[in-house]
Amino acid sequence: MRRLFGYFLNGLLIIAPFTLTVWIVVAIIDWLDGLFDIGIPGLGILLMVALLTLVGFIGSSFLVKPFFIITERLFHKVPLVSIIYSSIKDLFDAFVGDNQKFNKPVMVKMSEDSDNHKFGFVTQETIISVDCQDKVAVYFPHSYNFSGELFLVPLRNVTFLDVPSSEIMKFIVSGGVSKL
Repeated sequence: MRRLFGYFLNGLLIIAPFTLTVWIVVAIIDWLDGLFDIGIPGLGILLMVALLTLVGFIGSSFLVKPFFIITERLFHKVPLVSIIYSSIKDLFDAFVGDNQKFNKPVMVKMSEDSDNHKFGFVTQETIISVDCQDKVAVYFPHSYNFSGELFLVPLRNVTFLDVPSSEIMKFIVSGGVSKL
């Protein structure tokens, strides 16, 4: 009976990651396709990709940039809208675009009297506005979650790593299970 249970667990370990990945991808595709429910499967996604590409093309035009700047200034003046818009824009800018924030992976010594270290990403190297010239802002993502914490740590405790950011993020999010 113990051997049968072992086979069951082994099968679960083989099938579960594959099945959950396929299920999540299909659910996302269905959700995206449902945003433009045209009646033909897949056409909604194709329409969305074409629309986003068109907006990106038009948005990169020098004639349209003043309109985006005016709209952004307007969003920053409205109290609640300002908080929501700037937070979402900063989050997207952190992962994609020209101003990516998670591109400096580091290993931080957590205290002077300990050999414990934590992986993270430097998001700001100078924090002058709060009088912390000797500290850097380091974001520590949580394992098995899409959240994290921001710490201001002494620069002497930070070791910059020559490893791709995506590998460090995968290592942290997996709880250290994936290979580094």
